Amino acid sequence: MTTASLTIFRGRSGDRNPRAMAGAERLGSDLARRLGRTITAIGAAEPPIPGLWDVQLAAARPALRGLADAVALALTEPSPTVTVMGRCAAALATLPVIARQRPDACVVWFDAHGDVNTPGASDSGYLGGLVVSAACGLWDSGLGAGLALGKIVLVAARDLDPAEWALIESGALRHVPVGPDLAARLAEAVAGRPVYIHLDVDALDAGLVPSEYQVADGLSFADLRAACAVLAERSIIGLEITEFEESWPDGRPGETGPLIDALDPLLRVLTAP
Repeated sequence: MTTASLTIFRGRSGDRNPRAMAGAERLGSDLARRLGRTITAIGAAEPPIPGLWDVQLAAARPALRGLADAVALALTEPSPTVTVMGRCAAALATLPVIARQRPDACVVWFDAHGDVNTPGASDSGYLGGLVVSAACGLWDSGLGAGLALGKIVLVAARDLDPAEWALIESGALRHVPVGPDLAARLAEAVAGRPVYIHLDVDALDAGLVPSEYQVADGLSFADLRAACAVLAERSIIGLEITEFEESWPDGRPGETGPLIDALDPLLRVLTAP
């Protein structure tokens, strides 16, 4: 039986509200039941703190180092790793590990945003917008780098800054936008490489799942399932999921079921004999 480790990261990662910390716990628990896996928990939920990227990174870095260690250990096993994290910024810890231990990997980055800003060029100073750029060595997060831009495939990115569009238009960064034949275009972009999948749930259309950012014209659940079916035909290194919030801002609980159902083609691979 193929086994997949399941790690829940519960620590800080640039949070501006506590809902994603709680959301990671809930989604991770539901995935663990679906996969029949026990949970390894990293970090502890703490109240969000004010401050820009540097303050947030300093507060998050100790727990993120623990996450990096957990993913590095999981990657020594033959089975894919599964990680549920509160915020995208937690990938500051995971992507350098992938770059180091699986340099053959293509990172498929499902996200409404590119996350390729740098501290000096970021208007918002939001840590989550600086993740891919840090992993690619465009600035030093203190958590490592080593990932080449050419090994990243953005999927469903649509809220992009001018510098991020410039990287796409230059061909330095591959982008698979929302639209007809997305799954086929994704298959062509991946080109048979082993894949590590990052899913920020704001890649989905606004209103489908609770997340801090709600961006129109995103993926439907059917789109995500079709993309997962294509990726399931490749060699899967791992899956990480971020930004699922436990509830909507008005207090309505978020539902994990439709999201987990959309991931089913990948989950079947993770539990295949």
